[in-house]
Amino acid sequence: MGVAPQPRRRSVQCASPRGLHRMAYLEWGDPRSRDVLVCVHGLTRTGRDFDEVARALCGRFRVVCPDVAGRGDSEPLPDPMLYGLPQYVGDMVTLIARLDVDAVSWLGTSMGGLIGMALAAQAGSPVKRLALNDAGPLITRASLERIASYVGKAPPFASVEEAERYIRAISAPFGPHSDAQWRFLTETWLRRNDDGGWRAHYDPRIAEPFAADKDLELWSLYDAVRCPTLLLRGELSDLLMRDTAEEMARRGPRARMVEIRGVGHAPTLLHPEQIALVREFFLEGVAS
Repeated sequence: MGVAPQPRRRSVQCASPRGLHRMAYLEWGDPRSRDVLVCVHGLTRTGRDFDEVARALCGRFRVVCPDVAGRGDSEPLPDPMLYGLPQYVGDMVTLIARLDVDAVSWLGTSMGGLIGMALAAQAGSPVKRLALNDAGPLITRASLERIASYVGKAPPFASVEEAERYIRAISAPFGPHSDAQWRFLTETWLRRNDDGGWRAHYDPRIAEPFAADKDLELWSLYDAVRCPTLLLRGELSDLLMRDTAEEMARRGPRARMVEIRGVGHAPTLLHPEQIALVREFFLEGVAS
């Protein structure tokens, strides 16, 4: 019986207009592999969300799962107004330089998809294959208002069980999960307080630059993407609307769209059938 693969904990120093900050990441698989898959999480999640994807793909890829600045084990930014795509893209360019490869495949959930889309849109981009998990170039004001209603407002928790009830409530659109999966989604979201209680892992100031007063439109970035693109959409998603997804299949990189039934925003990629979709897509881009 083989030993289950385990990640290596690493970090890289990144720069902002206000100084330096450390970005933590997990690295799975052969550290010498030139086939790198970067997996980037959503707004209030961490790189641990991709544990199951990494276990499934690390035999073929070097899988790298960063905690975006201000989340998880990464340091917060000194100025909350820096929490946005320009800083995140810059940090990922630094990470890819640390990995010492010319090209990467990219899997991004929600915010992580927007970061990947923005990076893939650049001239000379290292992104050679892009999977967007419930992320697209148009996010409606209503969706942004829903997110703004809870980001940065998580209460302290007396126990993991109390936190899990909160996670099950705010993350109900994730769809059906086992008790063990809900516990995993909770434990990877928490950090211990000095008083023994628990809190959300992220800097609550990530909400400060969050504008929910109008639609967010990034079509110019999407239309500049040239690499093969897979789009996963939760059938019930209120963040990636179906007409936006269908438009993404017609223009820009003409994404291959797959809708996941019974799920809203966003598919967690913890289920074998969801993992199989991304595995197949990324293996298409690797020489046998």
